[in-house]
Amino acid sequence: MNRFVSTFTNKIDAKGRVSIPAPFRAVLERDGYAHGSVGGVYCYPSLDAPALDAGGERLAKKIDGLLSGLPDYSDERDELSVALYGDVQVLSLDGDGRIGLPESLRAHAGLTTQVTFVGLGDKFQMWEPGRFAKRRERAREKVQHTRKLFSAGNRHASSEEGGDEGARG
Repeated sequence: MNRFVSTFTNKIDAKGRVSIPAPFRAVLERDGYAHGSVGGVYCYPSLDAPALDAGGERLAKKIDGLLSGLPDYSDERDELSVALYGDVQVLSLDGDGRIGLPESLRAHAGLTTQVTFVGLGDKFQMWEPGRFAKRRERAREKVQHTRKLFSAGNRHASSEEGGDEGARG
């Protein structure tokens, strides 16, 4: 598997360290991270949630690609660079698969005793478990609503294509 998937909750120890779930570590290793290597786990405050975004080289390349699509020296590029790269912390994994979460990152996400890791494909997020439970509920409600709209759109399209003679009168 080359994607971050699933949800896990782990404890933060007294030194601010937390174990990255084994399936996530495996993705990071396939993404080029190796213990003792120059790289690490890229981690920064989410731009739109009280959570942390994290990942490996693939995430860094996506950010590079996003920024390269903006004109050099533009306000948009500068602001996005500050918001993303300016707050990135490169975290090293210890021999037990743990990262130390700096206080500034823990404060942004409201992390105290536990972290919920949420796989999002090319990246993962770290949430305070209670906040994530609410986020998950909102996402499910929104998906249910969106699914109903897609279903209604498909019925509407098939009746326009001649699938429902009674609808034409």
